[in-house]
Amino acid sequence: MSAIDVQNYPYPFFAREGWPFIVISLLVFVALVILDLFFGAFVAFILSVFTFQFFRDPKRSGPNDDSVITSPADGRVIFIGKSLDPLQNTEALKISVFMNVFNVHSNRSPIEGTIKSVDYQSGNFFNADLDKASEQNERNSVLFVDKSGRRLTCIQIAGLVARRICCYVSPGDTVQRGARFGFIRFGSRVDVYLPVNSRPLVTVGDKILAHSSAIANWP
Repeated sequence: MSAIDVQNYPYPFFAREGWPFIVISLLVFVALVILDLFFGAFVAFILSVFTFQFFRDPKRSGPNDDSVITSPADGRVIFIGKSLDPLQNTEALKISVFMNVFNVHSNRSPIEGTIKSVDYQSGNFFNADLDKASEQNERNSVLFVDKSGRRLTCIQIAGLVARRICCYVSPGDTVQRGARFGFIRFGSRVDVYLPVNSRPLVTVGDKILAHSSAIANWP
């Protein structure tokens, strides 16, 4: 693991956003068993299993190369190409990662650096797999700056089912690569905007893991 990566992950396996859901689903399951409502208990058990898998947040190791940019999210790469960075208003290389309900939904910092700005915008809840989701859905934009002054934008985008974007960083915060900066519930997307001459290390269709997968090199 790189020296700039997070060494002690705060949540050993389940994200804190899931704790209430996990407790409630288990209580419902136990209550239905006690009441001998076994069909309902079976359904509650299935929902509990889903809740456990959705809110899992395992510790990850990053690439040994400190110069690479790692993925901020688990999921499938659905877009790579030039686009306008809506936060910095500059041409950029955009890499989009779509997260379905079976992916880990914890978002992690792709670089070591400082949080320059955080900008939340309300919006619609179209399927996050659609191109228009980047511009029209509810979203939260985070601008990272590394020690060399290079900038990178991560945009958390709500999806058709996702109705809450959580962000835990503020302007001025410093983060290590792999640090947890947010969470999106129940299916969503993250767009990453890099300097336009950055070299992508993934292709459309690749399945990648937050922090473990390198997605690009700086120019």
